[in-house]
Amino acid sequence: MYLWIKALHIVFIASWFAGLFYLPRIFVNLAQETNPAALERLQGMARRLYRFTTILMVPALLLGLWLAMMIGMKHGWLHAKLLLVVLAIGYHHACGSILKKFERGVNTRSHTWFRWFNEVPVILLLVIVILATVKPF
Repeated sequence: MYLWIKALHIVFIASWFAGLFYLPRIFVNLAQETNPAALERLQGMARRLYRFTTILMVPALLLGLWLAMMIGMKHGWLHAKLLLVVLAIGYHHACGSILKKFERGVNTRSHTWFRWFNEVPVILLLVIVILATVKPF
């Protein structure tokens, strides 16, 4: 049973993070766009992606908690991983807040800022995978 839960957890995490990789890329395009029709289309894409990514996040987190309970909370690497997961959840919600700013037409950030912002989930996923695989402490 453990391996099935782990496999599903990995699938949902990969799917959630795919959305976290792509959504800020849409923000880059939104920050550069001036055509009202294109802005509307990009905002619609971002809105749907954010909604879908939120749905994917839920089973990823629930399966992860189930796994944590199965292995026990006595491992230092797991504590570090969970801290980074909390940061990933915060990043996810920050994307929702940014999307709302675009929808209200009050975004003040440049496309360059969003290009850097887009690197955050890459770093989070890299460290999370290393912690979960290598289990350094």
